[in-house]
Amino acid sequence: MEEVAISAEEHYRIRQVGLYYYLEDDSMCIIEPKVKNSGLFQGKLMRRHRVPKNELGDYYHWKDLNLGIDLTIYGRTYRLVNCDSFTKVFLESQGIVVNPPEELVSDPYTEQRQMPVQKRTMPTGPDPFRQFLAYDTKVLRFYAIWDDTNCAFGDHHPCIIHYFLADDTVEVREVHKRNDGRDPFPVLMRRQRLPKTFVDKNKNFPSCVLEITDHEVQEWYSPKDFAIGKTVTLLGRTFFIYDCDKFTQDFYRDKYGITDFQPVDVNKKPLEKVPQVIPPYNGFGIPEDSLQNCLSLFPKPPRKDIIKMLENNLKVLRYQVALESPVPEDKNRRFILSYFLADDTISIYEPPVRNSGITGGKYLKRTKVTKPGSTPENPIYYEPSDFTIGSTIEVFGHRFIITDADEYVLNYLERNAQSFPAATVQNHRTTKCLGGFPKKDLDDLIVEVQKELKLQAPFDTRQFHETFHHCDKEGSGFLDKTRFLTLCDRFNVPTSTILLKKLIDYCSCDEDKVNYRDFLRAFPSDLFPEAEGQGQQLNSQLT
Repeated sequence: MEEVAISAEEHYRIRQVGLYYYLEDDSMCIIEPKVKNSGLFQGKLMRRHRVPKNELGDYYHWKDLNLGIDLTIYGRTYRLVNCDSFTKVFLESQGIVVNPPEELVSDPYTEQRQMPVQKRTMPTGPDPFRQFLAYDTKVLRFYAIWDDTNCAFGDHHPCIIHYFLADDTVEVREVHKRNDGRDPFPVLMRRQRLPKTFVDKNKNFPSCVLEITDHEVQEWYSPKDFAIGKTVTLLGRTFFIYDCDKFTQDFYRDKYGITDFQPVDVNKKPLEKVPQVIPPYNGFGIPEDSLQNCLSLFPKPPRKDIIKMLENNLKVLRYQVALESPVPEDKNRRFILSYFLADDTISIYEPPVRNSGITGGKYLKRTKVTKPGSTPENPIYYEPSDFTIGSTIEVFGHRFIITDADEYVLNYLERNAQSFPAATVQNHRTTKCLGGFPKKDLDDLIVEVQKELKLQAPFDTRQFHETFHHCDKEGSGFLDKTRFLTLCDRFNVPTSTILLKKLIDYCSCDEDKVNYRDFLRAFPSDLFPEAEGQGQQLNSQLT
């Protein structure tokens, strides 16, 4: 039993503890079971040790313990009321008569707390606190829209109106959304009683700026002034109520008999998206780069194909081009066109020629070039497959004729033949076999060869053609140089002359192959009309 001197509700409390005596070393400990939310320090009240009995140095022994006795330990008196079966059997076996157990006394304050609380009887007469006690923590919740579009930069603000039934006060909170651009102040109107109708009187200074008193208000806002679909004006702000929560619906259904709580749709209709009109290309930079100024306030560089740039880094296709121009001075000008595979850009360089009157150097800086006929909205750029020997390309209004290509171009096309048209690869192969000789100069050489052949003995050129095609079993257009020269000797073609040697060199592909189809262009069927039929016997012998 512990005295309580600082509480008016209890003077003492009963604390039920368990006393443990250990036979092995005559030690003792006291443990109090923990009670939830008791506010007391519970658990092990005394640690395990030998407890002194008196001031003479004696210690408690199990012989000193029995039921119905008081045990004083460190100034506290404990009443032993009961024990377990093991303790009782042990004491009786040692010849100690165990006293009968006593009833466990309960704590009177704990019993008082466990008794049901009597409800307070409400008086029948008027009570000023009746509304507070009946409607405390009960709040009507309305969802409303504050229309502020009449002001500059105004908008529709979603709000929540709280009506507190305990004291008829109203609070308005603004609903904020993420990144709505407004300051995060949740309370738009603090909790207060809101006047609905004022007493008619002149508003003079300073009464017009002072707080509103009860005698100045004729009517305050009440629950009957709020309903779905109604518009209320609170302190000069207009709110449209479009919905309420379930508690509010139940309150109006029980008190006012309202059953229609259909919410009003206040969602804005999506604005019609205006299509973006891209202005025409102004000619500065590439179209993709200029387009970024129309898509963003802070333009970003166009996205690049990093994989393509890494795979084709330092890979450049170089071509020799001639300018197609009516100006006589531009007739002999030659340029080096470089095509960069990393980003499909083109640069043109003109090698300086002494005493030509034209300053060489960079003719076109590295940039993308669109094909003729492509639009700025859908530009089509030149690709490696568009560059063939003899073709014409247009670069910003200037036309260039491709006359030659370096050896790396043909090697690249042959390694990646599956990515290019067969005509492009064959064009470069044929040109390589011709030594890159321009078509116009080759035609001039053929004319000179035909003039020289007119002075030689005539022979049947038709049979000459048929013999070469007959010997080409695969139809590739190429023959071994030894076999080629043997057939020319059979028809008495003067291959030792300077012009024919030059023509054979131009038609030679590598060291042991000759493109006989280009060589036969110098021997048309009507070159010697008087010699038709003379080569039939020779043809049969060759067969």
